[in-house]
Amino acid sequence: MAEKNLTAKDILQKEFTKSMRGYNTAEVDEYLDSIIRDYDSYQKDVVYLKNENERLISKVDELTKQLALTKKNTSTGTPGSGVTNFDILKRLSNLEKHVFGSKIEQTDNTIDYSQSTRF
Repeated sequence: MAEKNLTAKDILQKEFTKSMRGYNTAEVDEYLDSIIRDYDSYQKDVVYLKNENERLISKVDELTKQLALTKKNTSTGTPGSGVTNFDILKRLSNLEKHVFGSKIEQTDNTIDYSQSTRF
């Protein structure tokens, strides 16, 4: 942002020297020119800040929409999206027991039987 030369206190406390017919015109003109430069600078800053504010507001709106869309997709996302590796291993173990359960029991009985005949 542009540098400001004057403060409100500077303007308020400014005293001009008096000449024969009033204040020194050159001094007053110089001071008013300085005030005008400051006001121009303030006006440019106001325009810049308004534009920046509008840009940031639109960015916030865009990000808010993206967040809402992401939340919607996550909540209605792929089934099992909250499944952990432990859950998968547990399900796999249950499936193996269901599919191969009778074969596993037969293998266990055969082993037990063969071990009993050795003695």
